[in-house]
Amino acid sequence: MLLSMVNMLLRDQYSSLDELCASEDIDRDSIVKSLADAGFEYMPEINQFR
Repeated sequence: MLLSMVNMLLRDQYSSLDELCASEDIDRDSIVKSLADAGFEYMPEINQFR
């Protein structure tokens, strides 16, 4: 669920993970860690977690 929501926001509203985190007041490290624990990593060149 987190993966889908974050990727949707990155696709539709934000040009980077940093912009998303700053705008929504979200801790970047916690999102990256949570998704890494599930086997996903942020790919800035495509602005998505995969």
